[in-house]
Amino acid sequence: MKAVPETAAPAPTPGPHRKPPTPAAYPAPSRPRIVTGRVVRTRGGGLSLRFQGRAAAGTAALLLALVVVMGAILTTGDFELSIGEVVKALTGNDTGIADFIVNTVRMPRLLTAVCVGAALAVSGAILQSLTGNSLGTPDIIGFTNGSATGALLVIVVWHGSMTQIALGALAGGLATAAAISLLLLGRGLQGFRLVVVGIGVSALLLALNSYLITRASWQEALEAQAWLVGSLGNRGWVHASAIGLAVLVLLPPALFLSRRLSMVEMGDGIATALGVNVTRTRAILLVISVALAAFATAVTGPILFIALAAPQLARGLTRSSAPGLVSSAVMGALLLALSDLAVQRLFAPALLPVGTATGTIGGLYLIWLLITESRKSRS
Repeated sequence: MKAVPETAAPAPTPGPHRKPPTPAAYPAPSRPRIVTGRVVRTRGGGLSLRFQGRAAAGTAALLLALVVVMGAILTTGDFELSIGEVVKALTGNDTGIADFIVNTVRMPRLLTAVCVGAALAVSGAILQSLTGNSLGTPDIIGFTNGSATGALLVIVVWHGSMTQIALGALAGGLATAAAISLLLLGRGLQGFRLVVVGIGVSALLLALNSYLITRASWQEALEAQAWLVGSLGNRGWVHASAIGLAVLVLLPPALFLSRRLSMVEMGDGIATALGVNVTRTRAILLVISVALAAFATAVTGPILFIALAAPQLARGLTRSSAPGLVSSAVMGALLLALSDLAVQRLFAPALLPVGTATGTIGGLYLIWLLITESRKSRS
């Protein structure tokens, strides 16, 4: 393996009997792309991999920050522990109170936060890339509310288990995606049309969710309303295992298709010319995105704005030309873990749901994003 700088191929010289191609002969990319980094190739050239130093360094910095936040969550609280006590509890060498605090109380909640944040961030990164729109996220388009509708039907009507709630959320998210696709039939996923239609569908689903709560019993209504806020409280190993399994199953195919996703970003014409089946790639990635958001919603309830902010913050940090699903996943995990740490420590002894923190921060970020986009459109 050797690293060589990537250079653009020289343009072909027109022959004496061939007219030079006009600019209109080739489809223009949907957005300008700056390719950076180095390409690592095998000696035979059969395998190549782009390596971007800034992206790798940014992702490593995010991982380090995530480890620090995880350490703070495990060691601080009403019962403070040292790093050594946490390590002993994690390795099974402590059977006292530290083992109970770490392995029964804090670790399941922490792993749930990390996996849910990663799932929402990757879901948002895929949708933003497919739509070419910063607002193309599952919580704004309506997939999250659709998942909440499916989960609420299971909770209120069928009184289902955790597994049934997860399946209901998945079915609700996929049904919402199918409904929006039918409304946009023949118009594609790009542009503000998808955002506007998604906001309308999301509003309808929100009204349906409110209706379902009014039809529930008093106890079920309280549980459903608490779930709709989005919380990591009382999350055990069953929740961490469910979302962890979903991430392990859905994240690898998303990473495998990330290169095709980068080509789709350049435009359907160029992606097709490069051998990408655009329709199939969009369909598979859309299902993966909806499934990630649905399982995350089923475990914690709707947690807003992680899917919106994490991919854009990750891209701004790494300056990557690709969607950057790995960096987005780490950024999402960091944001949700940090938000959970804030609501646990800054507002103690009050037990605030983490959805209040992400909603507040995300609302401010959305206002800033809309102002920025408005200035860009006028310039």
